[in-house]
Order: sequence, then C-alpha cells, then structure tokens
Amino acid sequence: MRILLAFLFLFASVPAFAAPLPNYDVTIKDGVFEPSSINVSADQRFKITIKNIGEGPAEFENLSLRVEKVLGPGVTSFVVIHPLKPNTYHFIDEFHMNMQGFNIISK
Repeated sequence: MRILLAFLFLFASVPAFAAPLPNYDVTIKDGVFEPSSINVSADQRFKITIKNIGEGPAEFENLSLRVEKVLGPGVTSFVVIHPLKPNTYHFIDEFHMNMQGFNIISK
C-alpha cells in the first residue's frame, strides 16, 4: 500500500506537460529573409527556427529583445521569443547590412 501511495504522490506532483510552442520557419540566404515578416499573437511565447541557406555566415539579431544568433552556411538553429507587446520588431543580418531584414509583427 505504501508503494502505491508513493507512486500516486509522485505523479500527482509532476506538472502537466505544456503545449508545444508555436513555431515559425525562417530562412536566410545572403541577407535575404524568407518570409520577410511574420505575424504573432501578443503576450505568447513562440519559437523561430532559422536556417542559413546562403554561402556565407548569417546573423539573426534584434538588440532591444536581446536576441542574437549567428549561423554558418547550411546551419539550422532556433530562438525562443518571450511574450511581446503589440509592436513591430525589426531583425537584421549584420553580415548583410544593406539588405531589408526581417520583422515580427505582434498584435
């Protein structure tokens, strides 16, 4: 009986698994982001999977959000963005400053 109670206590104290984060895929090729923007729900965490399909390094950076990810050619990585206030957040690739960049539009 004690083993059964210990087993029940163990599983009663384990939090339920959280729902998976919404994920957005973004590619960077020589400073060009595809898509060039995404729309997200305000006040919700989300994940961005970034793939550099260009010939050289790429960067996914927004200083105000403290997000910076440098990717070598052919590398895939991700960032998790904390809940945002409604606004537009602009990201750049410092290796290609003359390009337009990427926007997250939070509504």
